[in-house]
Amino acid sequence: MILKQNRNYRTATQMIHAGTMRSSYGEVSEAIYLTQSFAYQTAGLAEMRFNGEDLGFVYSRYANPTNEIFEKKMCLLEGAEEGRAVASGMAAVSSALLCMTRAGDHVVAARAMFGSCRYVIETILPRYGVEVSIIDGTSLKNWEETIKPGTRLVFFETPANPTLEIVDISEVSRLAHAVNATVIVDNAFATPLYQKPLALGADVVVYSTTKHIDGQGRCLGGIILSNTDWITENFQNYFRHTGPAMSPFSAWVMLKGLETMSLRVEQMTRSAIRIADLIAQHPAVEKCFYPGRADHPQADIIARQMSNGSTMIAFELKNGKKAAFNFCNTLTIPLISNNLGDVRSIITHPATTTHQDVAADARAELGISDGLLRFSTGLEDTNDLLEDIERALNAS
Repeated sequence: MILKQNRNYRTATQMIHAGTMRSSYGEVSEAIYLTQSFAYQTAGLAEMRFNGEDLGFVYSRYANPTNEIFEKKMCLLEGAEEGRAVASGMAAVSSALLCMTRAGDHVVAARAMFGSCRYVIETILPRYGVEVSIIDGTSLKNWEETIKPGTRLVFFETPANPTLEIVDISEVSRLAHAVNATVIVDNAFATPLYQKPLALGADVVVYSTTKHIDGQGRCLGGIILSNTDWITENFQNYFRHTGPAMSPFSAWVMLKGLETMSLRVEQMTRSAIRIADLIAQHPAVEKCFYPGRADHPQADIIARQMSNGSTMIAFELKNGKKAAFNFCNTLTIPLISNNLGDVRSIITHPATTTHQDVAADARAELGISDGLLRFSTGLEDTNDLLEDIERALNAS
């Protein structure tokens, strides 16, 4: 049975109770349906399943009960009609882009994005005859000048990885919809707790559920959320036949992550606010970018479309790579890694890791200097983090 859905419940309650499906055993924690396929009582029922007359499960590459529970919870959290869980965040991004583009289409993307996203946009799509325009997404004028009849879709991250640039979701959606283009937003940094792209006009939202949704460094995952028509017309057959489905075990882990996500993200954000203030005022720091600060370059847009800051901070040290490496190596609490949104604080040097494959001139254009660092705030004691970061800044 599936429990009653009540959209009036607040977020924390929804993430624990909504969308839950229990077997006849009445288990409290969702079951893991770790199966490849499903059996049918009769050959006639198998036929009905395959032709859609019976809505039961057929094959876990198509759908799985554990995955469905996770998808339903994410739809309720995001305000989406349909969702499909996939194997990773990049599976979500690449599938959302590839499922609806063909030779001759035009795609517009904001330049500030994760290195692998840029590879898909800049390298893979043109191989198949898709025209791509990469622009400074912080300028609405750039969107106005680049979106044109024939633009199939626009894609952007906001806040963007790693520089925390912001794109105006409502205004870009308005421009895209004027030419019937689809708007795809990567909302991983803001999380569905702090930003609702669909409510702001976007058509599709993608997440790396590896990040805040799991949030504990365990499993890879991604999800694509949209309305029923988009999923049915653009994504469903692509999903069934290309096979990017999430493992049921990973879906179960994501369900466990959702139960505590609001508590984790809210505390991590409280810490991030204090850490960003410390970093911004330190003499070793050239620039600090945090969506919760009044000095963020797009603070006015943030106030309109985000309900809180972020767990993420970007900052640039004055003395380049040497200072950045010295800072990282002096820290005793944060891990040097390339993940984010974890309960453990993580420091990343984008120029030599996540964006290493981006050309040097493109990195310079994006503001990814050798002194830029990305900090993902964890759940450690805030004062311990502040002391550790201040000591590392002094050493840098």
